[in-house]
Amino acid sequence: MCYFFNASFHGLVCYRFSNFFYRHKLKILAHVIHYFSRVLFSMDLHPAATIEPGVVIDHGIGVVIGSTATVGKGTLIYHGVTLGTKKVCPGKRHPDIGKDVVIGAGAKILGPISVGDRATIGANAVVLHNVPENSLAVGIPAKILRKEVFNAQFDRQHTNDQVKERTESICET
Repeated sequence: MCYFFNASFHGLVCYRFSNFFYRHKLKILAHVIHYFSRVLFSMDLHPAATIEPGVVIDHGIGVVIGSTATVGKGTLIYHGVTLGTKKVCPGKRHPDIGKDVVIGAGAKILGPISVGDRATIGANAVVLHNVPENSLAVGIPAKILRKEVFNAQFDRQHTNDQVKERTESICET
């Protein structure tokens, strides 16, 4: 079904075509495909960007990936994400995203920074500095937390005995 009805999938297919033509020096054709993809699917994936196979863009509306950005395989990108720049300058100006990264809805990752493998960027976070692998970045501007510390501190899973005791105490009142 995704082959027929998923706009994000179609946007990535158009990116693959435009990237192919861009790499083979047919830049006008690449930009024409990029333009139509941007209009049809509301995603701005620059033909010069490097997006590895296996990247998933879920609900691609509003996703922007700049020309010098790289995205590693297994990365999940939600809607409204920007991989952009802080200022116009020559050379590398967009972020490098590692493998198996999750980028939450509305997140902005700006500048020539790197996000490590298996990192998580929270929804609406504004990331301006490097994010190490296996980390969680949340807030405006983003603060870096280790995933292990975060999971241990905010673990909300209960054992069956705790649930049973709580249920009995609620039923008695």
